[in-house]
Amino acid sequence: MLGQAFCEFLEYEISKMFEHSVNDQTKGFWCDGVLLSQPESNYSQKFVNDNRHVKLKAFIGKDGQTEYELILKFGPQALSRYARNLDIYACVPSPDRLNCFYIDTKRNRIELQLD
Repeated sequence: MLGQAFCEFLEYEISKMFEHSVNDQTKGFWCDGVLLSQPESNYSQKFVNDNRHVKLKAFIGKDGQTEYELILKFGPQALSRYARNLDIYACVPSPDRLNCFYIDTKRNRIELQLD
């Protein structure tokens, strides 16, 4: 399930993804925190199964303090694990994998695709 420990893990993984990014716009970016930002019901197994994503809040940028909407998209493995109350840490893509996240610096939005 999603919780504080997973958010902390995601914070570090997003920072590593920025280190491997070839996008000049985000060179020097890092993540200084990920928070659950919606009502708890929006993280339920039913909600995730029906919508295949959740919205979180992330603090990103060169200073790590700009608030971004983080859309965490669930792939088949992540959906299956989440539905069975198993952790989804292994579903977070490797930081050096290209095209695993999309960032819109004008709208302060980042999307991360889980496996």
